[in-house]
Amino acid sequence: MRYAFAGDRQISVSILSLLIGRGFKPLALMVSKPEIESHSKDLIELSKLEPEHVMCGSNFKSTQNIKLLKKLNLDYIIGIHFPVIISEEVLNIPRVGFLNLHPSYLPYNKGWHTPSWSIIENTPYGATLHFMSMELDGGDIIHQKQIKIRPDATANCIYREVLKLEYEVFEEVLEDIVSLIPIRSPQLSKGTSHVRKDLLDVQRIDFNEELNIGVLIDKLRALTTNDINEAAFFEANGKKYAVQVKIQEL
Repeated sequence: MRYAFAGDRQISVSILSLLIGRGFKPLALMVSKPEIESHSKDLIELSKLEPEHVMCGSNFKSTQNIKLLKKLNLDYIIGIHFPVIISEEVLNIPRVGFLNLHPSYLPYNKGWHTPSWSIIENTPYGATLHFMSMELDGGDIIHQKQIKIRPDATANCIYREVLKLEYEVFEEVLEDIVSLIPIRSPQLSKGTSHVRKDLLDVQRIDFNEELNIGVLIDKLRALTTNDINEAAFFEANGKKYAVQVKIQEL
């Protein structure tokens, strides 16, 4: 199997370690730009690739790197939490396809803030390995697993849980990927989708709004992430106050 790897975050390090441990070394590496990266150095060190085969940020879109990726005769490009938009030209480079590991149960929760919207909209949640297409998170599904969202779970809790599930999803289907003929199933419905800015529309708590208590609790736990800037908030005396919750079973 000939592949290039595109990733960031600890889950990408775990997946690349799995691939290399099974004897499949990447031929090229695409990592996040320094301003936003979290694990680029780990991926570079793990890959043991020469600098000319390591592409940072959007540099993989340069004419020189497009030529390099085409020259490598890739079966796949494997994307694991790689935060850069992929052009159609790059999607068409690998012979089998560009794979993406997404923290949601597609076709639900395409795009951003997947655990938050799963709680708010009461949609199924899990992890999905799929082929990338020009439609956001809309390509054929290779493998996916679902998790049950408990009443006490916040978005932060279920995101940590789904990261473990993503690894399981990838590992369970690795033999099919290596065969170069993985089973692929089209997404049968439109599902749901959100862009990054959509969360801004639901963060404000209006004391004058009539709101069911259950809906309010769901909103608070959906907006309890690892980022205080994503929290629900209310305004008083000209100031904003963030609200995050911890729910514990008795």
